[in-house]
Parts: sequence; structure tokens; C-alpha cells
Amino acid sequence: MAANPQERTRRRLSTEERREQLLTVGARLFAQKPYDDVWIERVAEIAGVSRGLLYHYFPTKRDFFAAVVRRESERMLRLTAAVPGLPVREQISTGLDAFLGYVESHAQGFRAFHRAEAAGDPLVREVYGAGLAAQERQILAALAADPDATDVVRDEDVLRLAVRGWLAFMVAVCLEWLAAPELTRAQVRDLCAKALLGAITR
Repeated sequence: MAANPQERTRRRLSTEERREQLLTVGARLFAQKPYDDVWIERVAEIAGVSRGLLYHYFPTKRDFFAAVVRRESERMLRLTAAVPGLPVREQISTGLDAFLGYVESHAQGFRAFHRAEAAGDPLVREVYGAGLAAQERQILAALAADPDATDVVRDEDVLRLAVRGWLAFMVAVCLEWLAAPELTRAQVRDLCAKALLGAITR
């Protein structure tokens, strides 16, 4: 009996491709539902794999969600990495443009990442906290690298708190923007840029 044409053309995924597929499905489901309402069986069903194969890649549900959160954190950091030599104000505008592009094109991953804050699992919250801390360090490093940013607050504790508060503000704005995109991307960028500059300059 001849094989089904779809079966003949179906390409076997590499280990990395399969892992990426599972994380993409997970990001979609965790973006839509709280952690406790996402079933591993449903992830496997959507991905077209057995539950056993999914557990081969991720031993537990908490490991799976932590991997989803970690992937999105790493993606955000790559896309918003500082450009050497650019003044702070250009860095902020360029970085926000890249970040908002990520939010638009990876909305499910962005939502899933920030759902981790409400997760009760210590591992997931630890991964989420590490991701936010890395974003904070990246912004502070960009500010410190610009010798012409003479109006930036120099008290390190104040500056760190200002950046941390601004990150919470930006997340709230982006989540609201995704839910009700009444402002343009440029308007959201300018709003967030003004908020950050207002928080970090004297």
C-alpha cells in the first residue's frame, strides 16, 4: 500500500528544530493561559509528538516553562543589545524600536515571559528574575558607556532603581498596547523613551 503523500514529504526535524517547535507551542499556550491551566499533553498534541518525546527534551512541566521564559529573555537581550559608540538618546530610541519590533512579532512569547512573574514555581520565577536583571544590566551598561551623558543621574543606587521601575512601566505599556493597539509603534516608543529619560536624567 502506497504511503500517504504527506508522510512521504514530511521532513524529520533535527533535535534543535524539534526543541524550538515545542518551545514555540509552549509560548503560545502559556501566553493564553495561566501556568496551572497548561497541560503538557496539549503541547504534545499540537506539536504532533508523544508526551514521552516532550519529556525527553524537558523532564518536567516546570523545566518546560522555564525554558520558554529563558528563550524569550535571551531573544529580547539579543535584539536590544547596545550599539557601541551611539549616544544614550540614540541608544534608547534604537533599542526601543528593536524591542517593540520583538513585542509585535513575538507577542505570544512576550506575554508568556511576563506570565512567569505570577507563576508560583521557584525555578520559573528565578529564570524570570534573571531575565529582568539582565535587561537592567544591559541598560545600565549602555548608560555608563556614553561619556557625553553628563545629565544622567550618577548615584548608582538611584539610577538602578529608576531603570528597574522603568522596566515595569514599559512592560505594562507593552502588554496594554498588545491588548488594545490604539497607539502607533512610534507613539509607544516615544512614550517609553520620554519616561526613561525623565527617570534617569537630572
